[in-house]
Amino acid sequence: MTGYYTADEVRSAEADLFTRVPAGEPMRRAAYGLAGVVAAELRARCGGVAGRTVGLLVGSGDNGGDALWAGTMLRRRGVVVVAVLLNPDRAHTAGLAALRRSGGRVCADTARATTELAGADLVIDGIVGISGRGPLRPEAARIVAGLDVPIVAADLPSGVDPDTGAVTGPAVRADITVAFGARKPVHALAAARCGRIELVPIGLQLPEPGLAALDPAAVGAGWPVPGPDDDKYSQGVTGVCAGSETYPGAAVLCTGAAVAATSGMVRYAGTAHSAVLAHRPEVVAVPRLADAGRVQAWVFGPGSGTDTAARDRLAEILGAEVPVVVDADGLTLLADEPGLVRGRRAPTVLTPHAGEFARLAGHEPGADRVAAVRELAAAWQVTVLLKGRATLVTEPGRPVLVNEAGGSWAATAGAGDVLSGVIGALLAAGRDPAWAAAAAARVHALAAGLAAHAAVPGGEGAAPISATPLLRRIPEAVATLRALRT
Repeated sequence: MTGYYTADEVRSAEADLFTRVPAGEPMRRAAYGLAGVVAAELRARCGGVAGRTVGLLVGSGDNGGDALWAGTMLRRRGVVVVAVLLNPDRAHTAGLAALRRSGGRVCADTARATTELAGADLVIDGIVGISGRGPLRPEAARIVAGLDVPIVAADLPSGVDPDTGAVTGPAVRADITVAFGARKPVHALAAARCGRIELVPIGLQLPEPGLAALDPAAVGAGWPVPGPDDDKYSQGVTGVCAGSETYPGAAVLCTGAAVAATSGMVRYAGTAHSAVLAHRPEVVAVPRLADAGRVQAWVFGPGSGTDTAARDRLAEILGAEVPVVVDADGLTLLADEPGLVRGRRAPTVLTPHAGEFARLAGHEPGADRVAAVRELAAAWQVTVLLKGRATLVTEPGRPVLVNEAGGSWAATAGAGDVLSGVIGALLAAGRDPAWAAAAAARVHALAAGLAAHAAVPGGEGAAPISATPLLRRIPEAVATLRALRT
């Protein structure tokens, strides 16, 4: 897994590193890595390094020092470097002296910053690091707003909270972020602000992470595929209770997703059974829950309604000793009657978006989505998947798993129905609930990206999609991840 570490965890690891290496060595390692990324970007964008111009936005403290030392190293490669000091009296002394000795230009008058940076090919954001909180101050915000060149952020984009990714005012939007020593939560929770992430090791010894992402190759390796002795039952039978005769779409999407995710068999129970059979003849579809037969996991909620009959179907399903995924209308029912799920011995996976989360928890997820999802999972003793571009999954007492989708192509009606079906298929195959939810989110996001890019003739760019092409790309997404496993 890929770990993400809070500011406190990184500071503790840095304090340990300072006892093991000479003074100043960690900063030089960070700066060397930053300079290397900037040089590579200049080559890619400008065709070379020597003679190009790089601007530095230098704040106080070590983050500004990282930028100054990186500027010094770029000067040795023939780069013209212009440093704008946002707080001249608190600029990193050794880094500033080194830049001046190397021939770098220094501007201590922020009123002239726009003029000084006008010819830059690229700008390094060294305004604040992991100790910074809150938005950019007005003068820094004015300078950043005036930039029209790529920005490389030193460790994290300034103005974005390192632990929550929250943006409460003016903040940097970077094209590349160079993470020093460890990835921080901001790199997953506010990826759109970070751009491409480049990790520069500096020798930190880190604990087990409280926030992590499944590696794509591990998702591919753990995905259920039939073995030589498998049959349709041993691969997992997924039950779906979704949609209705009036609104059959959710049933079609949810069952289709369970089929596409390689469930050995899918059983559907509900009044949309005719529509399901018309689209998916391989599904065993019946109108009544009592006639569905045995399953290894249930999916309930998409398009199911919230009337008394729906509530009774949910209660019956939750009474079974098998894993259950509850989504959409099912979450509305649980918000009104939490006792239906609390105390279950079999795994339960809740898949709310922010509004549904608020109904379940009694409050919005807020800026700290990681803490919020932990709190709900602990209070309800269930696995929670909180949807978003950065989808979060956790269960009581375990790390939070994050899936950064790389885009918002799945933000379309019906996409959640597809996700629920994929999770149900993985649960029916016997996968761990948190792993199943996180792995499903990874495949779901990849399928959405594949569909969005396929929507543009020639493969140049991407276009908005609906849930149906997303569903059709699920097998391709699984195959893509499985190809990584070796």
